[in-house]
Amino acid sequence: MSIEKVRAEFERLGIAERMLEFSVSSATVELAAKALGTEGARIAKTLSFHSGNGGCMLVVTAGDTKIDNGKFKARFGVKAKMLSPDEALAMTGHAVGGVCPFALPEGVEVYLDVSMRRFPTVFPAVGSASSAIELTCEELARYSGGEWVDVCKPASRVGGSITGRAARQACV
Repeated sequence: MSIEKVRAEFERLGIAERMLEFSVSSATVELAAKALGTEGARIAKTLSFHSGNGGCMLVVTAGDTKIDNGKFKARFGVKAKMLSPDEALAMTGHAVGGVCPFALPEGVEVYLDVSMRRFPTVFPAVGSASSAIELTCEELARYSGGEWVDVCKPASRVGGSITGRAARQACV
């Protein structure tokens, strides 16, 4: 189970006791915000994409943003194409609803969108559809090994973003 892989990694790092597990689903931004009693924007949703080299990449964003296709292509040189749920599980080791930037197979690239930096702490999932951890942005970067990028726009803007079925596959 992927939450156990994350727990083992976090035990090694000395932060496993900070993991939160819920009796309700936290598989979407809205559900996670409700489970945590916080605003959806502070949910660090992890989106999984094809990387263009046969692998995958994860982009962690604030819960109130969407991928800006133009920024994504300019930064990564490929069109933003999300993994299917089966691909996400096979390539990241985490099922949709619990995809997170921790305890990943070698070669999975992690990027952190600057949209999260406006918050003192954010809440990424930790490997299941009913879990999270509260981290500062500095801790998120340190524990995920992620690189900061600017590839999002506010969700209120329309056009040129990941929407519809792909957005529903986005998970925290």
